[in-house]
Amino acid sequence: MMKKKHLQNFAFTAMLAALLAFPAADILAQQKTGSTDVSQGIFPKGTQGPAANFTGKAWNYSLVPTDSTLTTVVGNVYFEPGARSNWHTHPAGQILIITEGKGYHQIKGQSREELKKGDVVKCPPNVLHWHGASPTVGMQQLYILPNTEKGIVEWKQPVTDREYNNQN
Repeated sequence: MMKKKHLQNFAFTAMLAALLAFPAADILAQQKTGSTDVSQGIFPKGTQGPAANFTGKAWNYSLVPTDSTLTTVVGNVYFEPGARSNWHTHPAGQILIITEGKGYHQIKGQSREELKKGDVVKCPPNVLHWHGASPTVGMQQLYILPNTEKGIVEWKQPVTDREYNNQN
């Protein structure tokens, strides 16, 4: 009986070690090649955002559509490398949670901020801002828009290359 239990524990430990080795191997391969593919997030890519509101390609996937009960919209956006939103405002503000990659966020009149996985950004109501990926690495972000009865978004002018490159 003891021998059988020992073999079961050994088999379980070996299986667990094998499973854990795969992600580690992927991480080591990415570190060696310098590549990071953030397009494969936890949500589907979704639909491409309109060129009228984005420079480059940004993909939106709705998670919680607006309704009269929760009055909150939640979704995921994948920005391809170099992609960014136009300047825009949200009547009730916005919360961004960066889940993968690298990017930027800027409130009009303030310095551009660098974003990375794990960062949380609060965009105050009616404040002009933009966000998007870095030039070489894409970015995945969850967005939360509260109090949608006040409105969702007001799109403004494109972010210039000079603004994007922080050459104000």
